[in-house]
Amino acid sequence: MSLERYIPFRKSDVVSMCQTLLPTEEHASFNEFAELFSSIIHFEYHKRLELLKDNYAPFDPNADTRNLTPLSENDKLACQKRFAQAFSDILNAANFERITDQDLKDVLSEESLFKVRLEVAFDDFAEVVFYRRGASQKDETLRTWWGLKKQAIRFTNYERVAVFIRFKDEEYFQHAKKTPLGFEPGSTIIKLFQNVPKADLEMLFPNSEVRMRPIDKVIISASAAVGGAVVLVTKLGTSIILLVALLSYWLGLRSEGVEFSQQHLISLGLGLAVFGSFIFKEWTKFKNRKIKFMKALSDNLYFKNLDNNAGVFHTLVDAAEEEDCKEAIIAYSFLLNAGKPQSADELDNAIESWFEHNYQCTLDFEISDALAKLERFKLVSKQKDGYTALPLKHAKTQLDNLWDNFFQY
Repeated sequence: MSLERYIPFRKSDVVSMCQTLLPTEEHASFNEFAELFSSIIHFEYHKRLELLKDNYAPFDPNADTRNLTPLSENDKLACQKRFAQAFSDILNAANFERITDQDLKDVLSEESLFKVRLEVAFDDFAEVVFYRRGASQKDETLRTWWGLKKQAIRFTNYERVAVFIRFKDEEYFQHAKKTPLGFEPGSTIIKLFQNVPKADLEMLFPNSEVRMRPIDKVIISASAAVGGAVVLVTKLGTSIILLVALLSYWLGLRSEGVEFSQQHLISLGLGLAVFGSFIFKEWTKFKNRKIKFMKALSDNLYFKNLDNNAGVFHTLVDAAEEEDCKEAIIAYSFLLNAGKPQSADELDNAIESWFEHNYQCTLDFEISDALAKLERFKLVSKQKDGYTALPLKHAKTQLDNLWDNFFQY
């Protein structure tokens, strides 16, 4: 499994961690630097949030406002394209990784940890993209054979999963003679989940339907076959023998006549009623088992769902903002502590080793993104032999000037 880019510490904790690299007398100034830097990043991400909201509004299934000017289909399509690109950029900034199509195909062939078999109608989608962050290996003990046997398994778990799905238009559903359930044709839905096993990604699709697993069908069929045979023998045995004899007489396979008394007819009627009630009981068992599976699915999703549609923007923008701040603050503090030029590779290795040795955390630090932000804000200078940090006092002045420029008009 590849290393995660995600830094699993809060921004305030990262600032405290970076303080340990600097002299005590510089801690207060470093806090002010980090606060100024975070404020500027927050202002920039607010603009990106507004862009996401504006481009998502024309096809937001939960919108409670009206569009001032009706948009043409071409305008809506342009909004969808701009939104998809901006949404992808935010997820990348938040250090989410895209789940490949091959991963999704592999998921469909794996057995669910929740013992629920799902079917997904992929033809309903115009576009499907899954993103994940925080992949880890977990151990779980499952009970099999009706709780008599325990089975230890290891599986891949995703701490966060973002889902982007765009449905086909209404013309497709009319042509396919399908009724959309729980979604609008042509709409785009976005969802955010937590703690999702890789083998259960299929349960996140909005149109997934519960189906019986082969083992469940075998159990129900065997029960019905045995029970039905018992009913036929005990309740309808005599009547069936008489019916077979009567049929043989009518077909000329039997020469002796068969007498069918009123008592035989009553017994036959009662037997058929019992057999009918047994069939209904087995059918009810099947329906109840399916309802049980659907409840297991809905209960599971209830506790894993974090946010939906436009609400996801705020969560992801905040996450992207945090990651940008953490990366830049860490890189700056290491350059400040080095006191001499550092190459990107030297800096990257030093930061990753620091996390591993001091905090038992292995990650793939985004050194290129961190240095790009510091260069953009002119907080580092690049020479032939590497990068040098602007002294803390001058860095704060630089950030003060940048902040003032945001509001100069």
